[in-house]
Amino acid sequence: MKKLVKVVAAIVENDQNEILCALRSPKMSIPNMWEFPGGKVEKDEDIYSALKREIQEELNCTVETIDLFHDNTHEYDTFIINILCITCKITDGIPVPNEHSKLIWLKRENLESLKWAPADIPAVEKLVYEK
Repeated sequence: MKKLVKVVAAIVENDQNEILCALRSPKMSIPNMWEFPGGKVEKDEDIYSALKREIQEELNCTVETIDLFHDNTHEYDTFIINILCITCKITDGIPVPNEHSKLIWLKRENLESLKWAPADIPAVEKLVYEK
């Protein structure tokens, strides 16, 4: 039986209506693919607290969570991921890639130009086609 991993991901939009995208480093699982920044939810942690902690650790900034945007479960070869994408805004700091290879801001209509991690694709499609 494959392990189920519950993760949170930040949908961060800036004042120019651009979305923050993070490139997974070659050392990470699912390397060199784009994702929304975030990480695993720890035991007894709610999803909003988990996202705030992960963004502080990964990007050196503080976010205010707004709402659950998308919930997707995706099966990879060795594990199953339940990814909860949460809209949020940066309240303090400028994102710095501590774990990722690169961070970029992209307009919604350009999101599909990147090679996304499979679990993130449904949220990307929702972002592109909802407006």
